[in-house]
Amino acid sequence: MSEQPIHSWITQVRANLASPEPKRLPPDDARQAAVLVPLYVDAGNLWTLLTRRSEALPHHKGQIAFPGGGLEAGEDAWDGALREAEEEVGIATSRVLRLGQLDEAETPSGYRIVPCVGAVAYPLETEVNRDEIDEVFSVPISALANPTAVEEREVTIDGVERHLRVYHVGSRTIWGLTARIIQQLLFRLGLEAVDPSV
Repeated sequence: MSEQPIHSWITQVRANLASPEPKRLPPDDARQAAVLVPLYVDAGNLWTLLTRRSEALPHHKGQIAFPGGGLEAGEDAWDGALREAEEEVGIATSRVLRLGQLDEAETPSGYRIVPCVGAVAYPLETEVNRDEIDEVFSVPISALANPTAVEEREVTIDGVERHLRVYHVGSRTIWGLTARIIQQLLFRLGLEAVDPSV
């Protein structure tokens, strides 16, 4: 996904996200939420932007995540993802080009989340909401696709055995739902061999 004109990568990513259609979970009472997966090109490489959530938050504190959160009444996934991205990291809705969505996923904390993938104009301008976010940082997609950055780990959470994928990027550890979203994004981009939804 490098060294391509901007219209070329946008067209390709849109096509990859459109087919097959992203999966949706059966209706239930879980809280609806959405995240924005921002993509942009810098120096011929595709990048994404992540946040480290504030240690003062009641849920998922200190974890690395894409900007996002719970939907408000009447919002769809895109509305919520764009609103939250603007509130948390200052990405203006007008600077996001909608590319598509990934599979809906559940969290053990009771959320069901739709990842919305958007192209963001470069240079990326951010304004961090320090009440919610401790850090914003960018990662090249190629670093996430590097097999040496990936660890498969078996853990016990609340008495339940779970298989976790963990990404190590510099001094940062990315796991949980964010790692699952990254894995699915890489699969859709043709950079991951195994379909994580199967």
